[in-house]
Amino acid sequence: MRRPIIAGNWKMNLMPGQAVDLVEGLWADISGYDAVEVVVCPPCIDLPAVSECMRSGDIRIGLGAQSMHWEESGAFTGEVSPTMLLGLGVTHVIIGHSERRQLFGETDQGVNRKVKSALAHGLVPIMCVGETLKQREAGETEGTVTGQVNCGLFELGPQEISTVVLAYEPIWAIGTGKAATAQDAQAVIGVIRSVLGEQFGEQAAGSVRIQYGGSVKPDNISEIMAMPDIDGALVGGASLKADVFTRLVRFS
Repeated sequence: MRRPIIAGNWKMNLMPGQAVDLVEGLWADISGYDAVEVVVCPPCIDLPAVSECMRSGDIRIGLGAQSMHWEESGAFTGEVSPTMLLGLGVTHVIIGHSERRQLFGETDQGVNRKVKSALAHGLVPIMCVGETLKQREAGETEGTVTGQVNCGLFELGPQEISTVVLAYEPIWAIGTGKAATAQDAQAVIGVIRSVLGEQFGEQAAGSVRIQYGGSVKPDNISEIMAMPDIDGALVGGASLKADVFTRLVRFS
């Protein structure tokens, strides 16, 4: 039985004090509710304050980063390493988000290096895949997503893959207010799970949690989570308010 995982990607929002307030408000609402694994992914500038808040308040929520470099140190201006994240108590890291791919030139090969590095350092990678509207309209969704999965997980083994969380985020649905229907999301995520089965075996594929992301809101979360292959959500704007995020966590 795969435990659902709901992760909030705060993107470039909230100052440290606001981030702490959000985490405290969220924990006040979900403390004791363990049916779902919850992760928050603040901007790097907020990680120290949120980490200290979690430690001092015994707040049992996963702490994620929004990106990382694959190297432990070096001349990589503006980057953050996996060892730096570990030192801040980070447990998860988003890798290959479409905004990183589109705006900052991240490639499938770079995503693969980051996934391997995250696993080697004991971090849980949340690896994102998804197609553009142009690719979808051209009937290229399956080929695009399959290629991203195969390349991003290249040279990993069945045991390693069980630690990875995948997130299917159709690019045309991110921040647009347009969400794929639950059936559309299930169809693509079903393909992803079949690809995993071909590459790593059915048992390993059945253990991997696959999220849906793209304009996830309280009014569509229940339908999305009812789909057999969808194991959670990677949430953007709806994770920036504690009461709204709580409704997503308690989707049932």
